[in-house]
Amino acid sequence: MPIHKDILAYNAAQSADDQLICATLARAIDQHLKDAECKIWHRHPVWFLDGNPIVGYSKLKDCVRLLFWSGQSFDEPGLEPEGSFKAAEARYTSEDQIKAKDLKRWLKKAIDSQWDYKNIVKRKGKLERLT
Repeated sequence: MPIHKDILAYNAAQSADDQLICATLARAIDQHLKDAECKIWHRHPVWFLDGNPIVGYSKLKDCVRLLFWSGQSFDEPGLEPEGSFKAAEARYTSEDQIKAKDLKRWLKKAIDSQWDYKNIVKRKGKLERLT
């Protein structure tokens, strides 16, 4: 599925260095998550499989954060726990920090290891593993 025009607009609104980071992340995510739907969700680019958020990125004050909703299950160096659920993140301040091999591996694990965020409200904050 092509990268949504709103995501392209989000990327274009960033500084020149952050545009490079965002464009590199968007291309890689789109390439490796071919069946994913992508859109702006809570003001940030996010990719979904069957309505479940898988991966996204956002501009923070001093970096671009790549977030995997089920990333703590990956057991991967380079990803740090984020929040009180199963998410993990990597932070980038320049495009050359993005390691294509790592990103490809993480995206494969994002498909293979998912927690059901789509139904977290219905389950009153309880996460269940999907795959």
